[in-house]
Amino acid sequence: MRRLLPLISSHPGGRSALTCRYRCGDACFHEVPNTSDNAYAGDVIAAALSRRSVLRAGAVVTVASAAGATAFGQAPAAEAAPVAGRGGHEHGRHKAARGLRFDAVAPNTADTVTVPEGYEQKIVIRWGDPILRGAPAFDAERQTAKAQAGQFGYNNDFLALLDLPGERGHQLLVANHEYTDEQLMFTGYDPENPTREQAEIGWAAHGLSVVVVREDRRGGALTPVPRHRINRRITATTPFRLTGPAAGSELLRTSADPEGTTVLGTLNNCAGGTTPWGTVLSAEENFNQYFAHADSVTDPEHAARLKRYGLSGGASDRKWERFDPRFDVTEEPNEVNRFGWIVEFDPYDPESVPRKHTALGRFKHEAAQPRLTRDGRPVIYMGDDERFDYMYKFVSNRRMARGDSRAAREHNLGLLDEGTLYVAKLDGNSPADQVLGDGELPRDGEFDGSGEWIKLASGDTSYVEGMTAEEVYVFTRIAADKAGATKMDRPEDVEPSPRTGKVYVALTNNTDRGKDGKPGPDEANPRNANKHGQVLELSERWDNPAGTRFAWRLFLVCGDPEDESTYFAGFPKEQVSPISCPDNLTFDPYGNLWISTDGNALGNHDGLFGVATSGRNEGQIKQFLTVPVGAETCGPVVQERRVLVAVQHPGEVDGASAEQPGSAWPDGPGKVSRPAVVSVWRRDGRDIGA
Repeated sequence: MRRLLPLISSHPGGRSALTCRYRCGDACFHEVPNTSDNAYAGDVIAAALSRRSVLRAGAVVTVASAAGATAFGQAPAAEAAPVAGRGGHEHGRHKAARGLRFDAVAPNTADTVTVPEGYEQKIVIRWGDPILRGAPAFDAERQTAKAQAGQFGYNNDFLALLDLPGERGHQLLVANHEYTDEQLMFTGYDPENPTREQAEIGWAAHGLSVVVVREDRRGGALTPVPRHRINRRITATTPFRLTGPAAGSELLRTSADPEGTTVLGTLNNCAGGTTPWGTVLSAEENFNQYFAHADSVTDPEHAARLKRYGLSGGASDRKWERFDPRFDVTEEPNEVNRFGWIVEFDPYDPESVPRKHTALGRFKHEAAQPRLTRDGRPVIYMGDDERFDYMYKFVSNRRMARGDSRAAREHNLGLLDEGTLYVAKLDGNSPADQVLGDGELPRDGEFDGSGEWIKLASGDTSYVEGMTAEEVYVFTRIAADKAGATKMDRPEDVEPSPRTGKVYVALTNNTDRGKDGKPGPDEANPRNANKHGQVLELSERWDNPAGTRFAWRLFLVCGDPEDESTYFAGFPKEQVSPISCPDNLTFDPYGNLWISTDGNALGNHDGLFGVATSGRNEGQIKQFLTVPVGAETCGPVVQERRVLVAVQHPGEVDGASAEQPGSAWPDGPGKVSRPAVVSVWRRDGRDIGA
């Protein structure tokens, strides 16, 4: 009988050493890349940021939200909570918010996907399932690069479920494939001596998948439609077009691409977004780990730039540089600069060339969900998933064209190539002696303040002293250092609410906060050795998301509700589910925020949670599902009658291998663990949580 391996790890949060190695190249065990001495929120308690001035700013945001609801084509929420004065809610044991009326799943360590009573689940698609014409059925012992290029990729992360006009009962599923864990994929894998075939399978397992799925008329199940004409695989060798103001820059040219406009592939695609003009955005995150021999670079400026992006070692873990010199920074110094972008592609056109948008800056991207200004210009909020790195915003100069003509589609594909890139600076409104690192609320009862979006570049114009515009786009982290941005606790997914326009940021954790030589607590990042993370709520004028000022507060300070350092928007702690390490975010049709977690540091498995963002239930967070041993919850998609999650890296626990899987999910004992997408629905066919 196969023995399940224990989930034991000394790594940050609840991650295993295996996850840290293959997902992010042991980022948390390397020196923090941001060594700048720019100010952070705890240093800048200015007299002008009094409690009264912040309340006044909040009132302006609320009034503007009510007056300018048509900016998104939707009305604001019926029970909009005020920006201040939240202590007046009467929290009884009343009915949960609409959309969250289910029995919360208890924290657990079961080796399965656990859903609420009265709900059903079914796997939609697994790693290796064929989606393109000619692709064979998955066979773990006979996998080839050619087969993988036609099959669903590995470690599904971001999900989008799109309408498919003209095909009733069908939808279009798009999935990112963040990274590969060769130790769990290949029997007999030797990490010091991988084969070329194994490397090429890895290239083919990265990227994105597009697959048509058929809906079950009697429930929420979805079934892939293999060989559909729209199905597509995008991999680490698919040609991409570099666009925007840095395209063609000398910083992006290589021996294979002397024009600096064509890149092969996309790597470590994490969160993403969908656009109002019908395309999908995908965020390239921990790209640095794929590139080797940074320690052999002798040019001081080049070495410093590599170090700021987390490159400092010799051979890479996967050893891809042995099979393609572009992954060796001593052979191709600029190839690494061609990753770390926001990718855009048309999921309805399998012949279209995906784009990498240089105007949105280069860093470890998490998220890119647009909202529109009143005059139709896209605004995109982004996080840089690194300890002590920053939050960004891009505001386009161009208005979205309406309609589905070829001219409109081509126009809209250029919307993210012209605009202004900003970085966030947050100021707290409480004295520093009230933010001591233990999570205790300041005397005004909230962690909150105001902030400013600082210009970095627009077109060919740089606003950063000593840097050209091209340098700002390619080395955005360095530009943000110079601009004095606020160092945050790993900004991951960033999502604007389609109902209120408020923007929510998942700050996953930062166990380095407050260590010797590292930044201490501030009002936006109020806990030292922060292992559970927080969710920040950012408010701009509804009718002017292109503005440069905002109000903010911490909506959730995560962890065990019995921990005094936690906070749930003022909701009684005895009525909430414990949550740790928020990662991906989305909204349901009722305006509730849904949060998936990565690295639960409470000793339980990761899960998916829903939380009301307004009304008397504001802050009541409820766990909807949990995932199997070693897995992370990704995606998610929350529709009226269906919830989708991507179950990423099941069985990825220390000591696991293809020969000795760490989880029996999804195919049972003795089978290789396979990342997969799961659909959940109510057994009675009614709306989720309603």
